[in-house]
This record gives sequence, C-alpha cells and structure tokens, in this order.
Amino acid sequence: MVRLSPPYNEQTNSGLYPNFPHHIRDFTLVGVSPQIMALLLEWIYTRHVLLSGENVQDVVVAADMLLLENLVKICYCYMEDHMCPENCISIWKFCHGVLSHKTKDLAWRFIMSHFEEVVNCNEFQLLTAQELSGFIEDDELDVKNETVVYQAVLHWTNHDLQQRRVDFPRVLAKVRFDQISLEFLNNNVLSNPLVKDHLHTREVQAIYALSNSAGSHIRLIRPRLPGAILLAIGGWSGGDPTNGIEAYDYKAGRWVNVTNHQERARAYHGSVFLNGSVYCVGGFDRTEYFNSVRRLDLATRTWHEMPPMYHRRCYVSVAVLNGCIYAMGGHNGHIRLSTAEVFDPETNLWSPIRPMNEQRSDANCVAVNGEIYICGGFNDIECLQTAECYDPRTKQWSLIAPMTTRRSGVAVIAYGDYIYAVGDFDGTMRLNSVEAYSPRTNSWRPVASMLTTRSYCGIEVLNGRIFAVGGFNGLSTMYSVEAYDPLVDSWSFVCDMDIFRSGLNCCVISGLPNMTGYAISRNALPLLDIEMDESDEEAI
Repeated sequence: MVRLSPPYNEQTNSGLYPNFPHHIRDFTLVGVSPQIMALLLEWIYTRHVLLSGENVQDVVVAADMLLLENLVKICYCYMEDHMCPENCISIWKFCHGVLSHKTKDLAWRFIMSHFEEVVNCNEFQLLTAQELSGFIEDDELDVKNETVVYQAVLHWTNHDLQQRRVDFPRVLAKVRFDQISLEFLNNNVLSNPLVKDHLHTREVQAIYALSNSAGSHIRLIRPRLPGAILLAIGGWSGGDPTNGIEAYDYKAGRWVNVTNHQERARAYHGSVFLNGSVYCVGGFDRTEYFNSVRRLDLATRTWHEMPPMYHRRCYVSVAVLNGCIYAMGGHNGHIRLSTAEVFDPETNLWSPIRPMNEQRSDANCVAVNGEIYICGGFNDIECLQTAECYDPRTKQWSLIAPMTTRRSGVAVIAYGDYIYAVGDFDGTMRLNSVEAYSPRTNSWRPVASMLTTRSYCGIEVLNGRIFAVGGFNGLSTMYSVEAYDPLVDSWSFVCDMDIFRSGLNCCVISGLPNMTGYAISRNALPLLDIEMDESDEEAI
C-alpha cells in the first residue's frame, strides 16, 4: 500500500492542480508496495528500471494500473527472455490471470517442450489436478516416451498424497498407456501401491485390461505430436529432379507431403536448418549447376532468394557451425572443387575460406565440437577414402585418419561421440557398409551394415536413431528408409517415403510455432476410450 499526496505549492498554500479537492491531501494505491512504487517513479523520471525475477510480476501489475504501457511491454519481454524450467509455470499462471496472451502462449509452449525438465522443478508441484491434466492430455506434449508422463503423475501425486489421492485416477487417465510397453505396465504400473489402491476405478481397470489384452482391441490411442520432424528435400527421382519435400512424423511412423511448389526442382544440393528456416544450397536441375541459395521460412511456408555463393556447386557438402553456413567442394559443371566458403546470416554475405587439401565432390560433412569434418568424395580421378577437418579458429584444414573404404556419394552424420560414414560407391559397387570415427582417438571402426546398399541417400539423427533415407542402390532410386540404433548396433526398416529419390538432402526441424503443419493430423488418427469386456472385469 502506498499513500500519495497531490503536488502542493507551499508559498500559495494551494495545490498545483486547482481542481483537485483541497480537503483530500493524500490517497492510497492498494496492492503496490513502496519498493515497487519507487521503481515506477524511477521509470517515469529516468526511463530506466531494474527488473528481477522477484519483482517483475509486481512491477507489471502496478505499471498496468497506472497505464504505463511501455513499461508493461518491457516487463513481459523480460519474462519471455528469462523464461526457464524453474519459472515457466509461475509465468504461465500469472499471464493467465492478467490476460497477456502472447507471453502466456510462450510459457505454455516452453512447458510443453521442456516438460521433462519442468517436472523436476518446485513449481511443478504448484499445478492443480486440472492444470496438470490439461498439459498431459495435449497432443503437443514433447516427451521421449510415455513412461515420463506416468512418472510425472506419480511425482505430483506423492508430493501431497493425502490431498491428491482423490485426483489420482482422473489425472492418471490422461497418460497414454497404449504407448507404453506391456512389460512396463505389468512391472511398474500395476505393481505400484498407489495404482493398486484404485483398482475399483474405471481408469485403473482400463489399464489392467490393456495389460492383459496384448493390444488386441484397445491400441487405439493416437500418439503425441513429435517435438522434431525430419524433412527429406528434393533429389533425383525417375530421371528428373524433384522439388518434393516430405516430413517424417516418427511418433506416428508416417511421412507427410509438405511440398511447396514455389521452389524449382533441384538435386545433389545441401540443406540445413537454421533460425526457423531451411536453406537449400547449390545443386543441379539437369540443365544448370547452381550457385543459388534459397531459404524456406517454415513459419510462413514461403521461399526467399538469398545471396548466391561465389562458386556453382553440385554434389556440395554443407554444414552449420556457430550460426553460419559452410559450403565445401562440389562440381561446377567443369571441375571438382577444393574451394569452400561461409555464409553469415547477420551480414547476409558469403566469404571464401581456405580451400581443402583435396578436390571433393560427392563428399559429405558434419559439424562436431566446433569443427567441420568432411569425408570421402570424388576428385575426378578416383573415389576418396581421405577425410579432413576445418577449425574456424585457426582457419586451417587438417587431414585426419582415412576411412577404411573409399566412399563417394557417402552420407555423414554425428551422434554421441562418433562421426558415422554411411553407404557409398567405392568405384566398383554400391555398399551398405558403415564405419564410425572417434575424434578423440583419430580412428575408424566398423559398425553394423545397413540392410540395403545405398549411395546419395539423405541422413539425419532423430529421436536417438540415425535415419538413412532413399538413395540409389545401383539399379534404381529408392523409397525405402532405415534407422540405426547405436545402443544395439542394428538397423531396421521404417516407413517408406512416397517419393523415390536419390541425391536428396535431409534436415531435422524443431521449435516452430506451427510444428503441427509438418506432422500427420492427429484428427486423422483414432482417439477412443479404452473399453473392457466382461472377461476383463472378471479378471480384475
């Protein structure tokens, strides 16, 4: 509470505002502390204010009361810029009360995308049963697997077991147990004392029925939306380049065609995801070798022309490092290139960097630990097994240990502590072999081979697996896709693309406000209540 007096002129014994009632010498602002009022007065006189996590919400309420619109905006920007797992729930709750839709939406999206971290913060326990249910029943909740959601419900309930026990079945029903293994259900869910205490409820009976059905008639719950989507872009399809873009929704296990026909077809190009956009670099359309660069704004789904490279580059290798795009090697229509260049989005300019030690087209590269590694390729004479590394701090290229196999048309990706070289043409035949490089030991080792031979395939890491997409098997371009699990050292097939192609490029996108536009519509997938038959009820 603050008491304020109207401006007063002691010499004339009258107020500076003659219409102000003389008998009222002060008035009260309820809900504003002297400390917060001091900050507001500082803003009014100096246009400076010292905000913190402890005072920003009180400042914005008082500023809104006094119609200080610019200060209100500054406060909301402060909350957005300082949002983290520890405070996102309180920001979301606060903005719900004061109707700041933009900041509330950002806080909601932050919670949904960082749920696994938020669960371990103190504010998570401030959620009501209704609020928690609202988060975990939403398709956009981003979790590695559904067991995380189940454990979050247990964590929330056990924090105040006496009060929350009654809400437990209702919140538990929002967990998509259909997406949890039967082994986990039997060993961890139905054996839990809290679950056993609620065997009489319909929600727990349904889980019991699910564990005994082996999914015969109740695996009808639609999967959540993925937090990341793999894009397969362009390529060579049936003797012609394509502009087709397909998006892989790994939680639904399906591809979605998201082609934007504003863009011309291209193959043997590079593609990267940076700052909410996909950049397509170089390539070939049967007639022209490109030095052009096109940017797809994923939020608006519009293409934009970017500054061209210094060199035309088909079969180019492209990577992102420190917010910049590097383009290396390739073929300009006449010769294979050793040149390389870098694009800085802030200056909107390409700049040459030191050439590589080898001429390389048909190679591939990846950024790891602040350096760029490029492997294999073709030098106009032979397929290469050499590899080298660029350090932007010293601006030097250094040769590293050569691969065990010559590889042209190779796919290169980093995961964990290793760089993987996948598939290729060795000058004689297409291969399905894969090897992994350790920067720590400067050595290569073989890992499990792919199920099919492929060169010029797309490659990316998604949800802890390496995906090899399309390619050429020596006879034809391919629809097929397979994924490598480093934990078990094995490959398995996943859903085929709709477009058969080689010379494509892949990238993984995430963090967009319109991620749903790149996934299978959940309205097209079933979402039905789990029903039990009489035999299920008798078993309980």
